[in-house]
Formats: sequence, structure tokens, C-alpha cells
Amino acid sequence: MYYAKILLFGEYGIIENSKGLAIPYDTYKGGLKKGKLDNPKVIKSNESLRKFYHFLRQRAGEQPDLIQLDFKEFKKDLDEGLYFDSNIPEGYGVGSSGAIVAAVYERYAKNKISVLENLTREKLLHLKSVFAAMEDFFHGKSSGLDPLNSYLSVPILIHSKNDLEPTGIPPKENPQGKGAIFLIDSGKTGETGPMVQIFMEKLKDEGFRKVLKEEFIKHTNVCVQDFLKGDFKNLIGNVKQLSQVVYRHFTPMIPTNLLEVWQKGLKSDKYYLKLCGSGGGGYILGFTEDFEKTKQELKDYKLEVIYRF
Repeated sequence: MYYAKILLFGEYGIIENSKGLAIPYDTYKGGLKKGKLDNPKVIKSNESLRKFYHFLRQRAGEQPDLIQLDFKEFKKDLDEGLYFDSNIPEGYGVGSSGAIVAAVYERYAKNKISVLENLTREKLLHLKSVFAAMEDFFHGKSSGLDPLNSYLSVPILIHSKNDLEPTGIPPKENPQGKGAIFLIDSGKTGETGPMVQIFMEKLKDEGFRKVLKEEFIKHTNVCVQDFLKGDFKNLIGNVKQLSQVVYRHFTPMIPTNLLEVWQKGLKSDKYYLKLCGSGGGGYILGFTEDFEKTKQELKDYKLEVIYRF
């Protein structure tokens, strides 16, 4: 089974070489199975995988050095009812397509790089490139990070576009801790492609590029360091800075029904929200030093704790 992922820090920034931190989230997972092609769930997933299969065949012709799959076996399995059995919500920023890519690579890749071997920086970057080429099917343009996280099932620290490493999670989680990192459900799905397009348009503006570099990336990098050191006091303060920058400059990426709640957190200092993935819908990440109080503040929303401190 392949886990969902959460990009704790680095959304959008990693496109411009910020640090990032992605962690597996084992509440949601999925895997390839075979079922009867008279089951609506199996039919829908099988049809989607067939489209993915045709895309990969074409991509293999264009990039034979990256896409090397056993297409004969893949097609045979599709005809025998192959489908992706998953509880990962789609369009929620937790890597549903990444898990599919990881599962297909694991099953059909030739010259496969195994998670059990010594994963050098070169091997990690090659895997990321393969996964990016495969996941383009779902997003138009992929970094390959989601499938990599799902495939390895370990946290990944991104130093820059071409420098990443598996890493450990900070000091052991404190299940009794008052503080928490949590997900808040916007109640609607988001699409990565259009959000990334908005961001790329914004990048053409010199003022926005300045904000991205001097504020967004700066705070993102510090947040990654704070989290890995287990310095949650500083982390909360830096997440507030990041939350303010996103509220001012990334408004289209914040689900409209959460704009007020986002601002309320900044004014009350009881919790702070940030994007989880590309935004536009799905999950948003929350950080608080007192989760019980935050639960009361956000009682109208569905919350899921992913880490206590």
C-alpha cells in the first residue's frame, strides 16, 4: 500500500528553490488490485488507469531514458480488471495521484530503483525525474515529489530543486501535547493545474517575485529548520509570518469559505493556517499551541490532527 503525503512546508516555494518538507500520512493509502469489471468502482478506476497507460506509452516514446515500464504486463492486468483501491481523497492536496504513480512504478518498472537499496543523491534525483514525467498526466507539470514521498514512505527534506534527502521526523511526537498540527477540511476539491498557472502568472510581476524571495521563501526555510529541530515555540511564530504572507499575496489559493477563518486565526493568535499543497480547495494546514481551544474556535469544521507537540 502507498500512503498519502503532506507537504508541511514548501508549497510553491520549492518551484523557486526554497526548502521543503514532505511527510507520509498513513491515515490515507491505496494500492493496485484486480476486481470484476462489472463493479462501478472498478470500472471507473480501470478506465482512468487505461488513460494513464496510454499517456505513459506515448511518454516512453518521447523520454525512453525515463519511462521504462513493462507495458505488456500492464495492459494484461488492465484487461483482467486492474484498479487502484484507495481511500485517499482526490483534489485535497494529499497526493492521491502520487500514490498511483508510485504503485504503477513499483509493479511495472524495468531497471527499478528499489527502496531497499542504498539511495544515493543521484538515485533519488533520477527517481524524482521519472515520477515527475509520469505524474505530468495528472497535473500538467509535476515536481515528482509526491510520488517520491509515497514510494519511499519516509519524510523528505528538500534543500533545493536538485538537492533532497530522506530525513527523520523531529523529536518524537508527544501524544499528550497541547499543541498540534492539523488538517482543516474546506469541503470542496481543488485542482493543482489552475492554481500553479495562477502562481506562474504572478511570478511575471517583479513585486510578487520580491515578496516570494524576501518573505515567503525566507519564512518557509525557517519553519522547516524549526520543525526539524523540534523548536515549536519559534515554529508557531514563523508560521504566523508565513500565514500573513499567504493571506496578503496568495489569496486566490485560499478556499473562499476559509478566508474569514484564516483572518480570524491571525487576529486572535489562537491558531494559524497555511496552504497544504497548491490550495484552491481540499485540506488546509493548521498550527496551534492549544488544540482544545482551537477545536472550539473551529467547531463548525472537520479537523484531523496529524502531529502533537
